[in-house]
Amino acid sequence: MQALPITWVDNEAALDKCCEALAQCEVLAVDTEFRRETTFHAIPALVQLSDGEHVWLIDPLALETSEPLQRLFGREGPLKLIHACSEDLEVLQQWVGVLPEPLIDTQHAQALCSDNAAMGYQRLVAERLDIELEKDATRSDWLARPLSERQCRYAALDVLYLPRIWAQQRQQLETLGRLEWLESDCQRLIDTAREHDDYADYFRRNRNAWKLSPVALAAYQRLCQWREQQARARDIPRNWLAADRVLLAIAEKMPRHKAELAAVDELRPAVIKRDGATLLALVADARDDTSPLPSVLSPVTPHYRSLLKRLKGAVQQRAEALGISPEVLASRRDIERFIQADNDGSVAQTSLGSWRGELLDAELRQVIQQDNAHD
Repeated sequence: MQALPITWVDNEAALDKCCEALAQCEVLAVDTEFRRETTFHAIPALVQLSDGEHVWLIDPLALETSEPLQRLFGREGPLKLIHACSEDLEVLQQWVGVLPEPLIDTQHAQALCSDNAAMGYQRLVAERLDIELEKDATRSDWLARPLSERQCRYAALDVLYLPRIWAQQRQQLETLGRLEWLESDCQRLIDTAREHDDYADYFRRNRNAWKLSPVALAAYQRLCQWREQQARARDIPRNWLAADRVLLAIAEKMPRHKAELAAVDELRPAVIKRDGATLLALVADARDDTSPLPSVLSPVTPHYRSLLKRLKGAVQQRAEALGISPEVLASRRDIERFIQADNDGSVAQTSLGSWRGELLDAELRQVIQQDNAHD
């Protein structure tokens, strides 16, 4: 195998030299390796940095973050390049203590250059640079020490080519007039990662939530909020507390005491013992609450199906004209927000936001008006 310019960083002096070397570079490619099996939060195992010529592999098991590293990742540092950044943002915010800004997600960039909404890194390198990458280290134990030469090579190649790829993407996006679109999207990724979430809308992710009565839906909403908060606080996988289907079953039964709660399939006895009183209190709160109840639309009604089809058609037509994938313009959840807004009478206040809203909001509202006129 061809030798790669790699520096292993596992002490403060080496980390300071790394930060000093990278502080003045124009772009900084970033990736992380982590493990998340028995925890909710990812355990950082490796942080890879590259200027496109050299790679630094930082060992978070041996190091704590430093002020120079935080400055490097902050706004005063270079432009950070990450491919498919969502999990990396979580790891970096947790270990480095700051989110990487300014940021470009090269997967998002490619989505605005082509009709592939989620191109993987290996394919991107192959298409852009005609280089075939090895894939056999993907499922490595990144917490093992020492890492093998093959692991280090794999980790290094995950960042080495990003600056060259971004140079091509940037030129293409500038020609297409879409660079500002990408910058807006990437800033939104940072803003979303920074926002505090009370998980009030998590219940809407379950495709079967519409089957619940309004009061049961209110209970399910509370149960989901509790589970999301507790999984993070206890640092355990959410399904170790209760899977979505189990929370849905609790909401369906609306139990009044532990015997009824224990009758819920797949609800583990340990959860009932520790959290049973809390779960019953959440159900009771929903039963007794006199405030307006939450709602979700039924996906089986003719109106829903008709409107969903026509809205998706409008998105598809605009996406084809732009040469990009429809889901880059509007996800199914985005489209369903407009259908929910139609049901709530708030279409005029609903928007895809940013450049997507400028392109599509008026068209989607027009589709809804036409559909309602035909009813």
